[in-house]
Amino acid sequence: MKTSELVELLAHDGTRSAAPGSTLLRALLPAGMLSAALLVLLIGIRADVGDAFQTPRFNLKLLLNAALWISATGLLLRLARPVDRPGLWTKAMWLVPVALLMAVLIELFLLPRDQWWPVAHGRNSTWCLRIIPALSIAPLAASLWALRRAAPARPALAGAAAGLMCAGLAGTLYAMHCPDDSPLFVAIWYVLATALVTLAGALLGARLLRW
Repeated sequence: MKTSELVELLAHDGTRSAAPGSTLLRALLPAGMLSAALLVLLIGIRADVGDAFQTPRFNLKLLLNAALWISATGLLLRLARPVDRPGLWTKAMWLVPVALLMAVLIELFLLPRDQWWPVAHGRNSTWCLRIIPALSIAPLAASLWALRRAAPARPALAGAAAGLMCAGLAGTLYAMHCPDDSPLFVAIWYVLATALVTLAGALLGARLLRW
């Protein structure tokens, strides 16, 4: 059987096409709960989280990470199939950096110039670079395990989407601890942490998801 015929067979196999989503969700549920437990038990929720929910910067930080998590999940479910059709999920994901860029521009307009770097650097910059990847480990491992039971047409891209999804989940969790709510801080440190996890997902996906 030719490779192209095998791909078409897998793509039109009803049993096979239903598996990636359910397998991924079953794998992610315990992994996500583990990451949440680690945040609560080892890192902790910020003491003023109740008041933080009353501020636009905190809510925006939380919303951007959650939007990345959800849109990357949708993209990953598409890429898990042997014939991937990302569809609208790729466009939806672009709303996250666009919204973040707009928030950064507004922040730069509102803050005095001499406050830009202190606010962007924040209090927990290096902590952010460590905790988001750490909270991503269990979900990323679970995602790659689930993807090995699927047949992604582009392993590296599927791995990158898995990393992006897990970074969005970890960022959403970490936002509940992080005291730095400025879009400038998010644009530098959350984005760098997300890039690290996405790169790790792409490298692992290229190696582990090849078929």
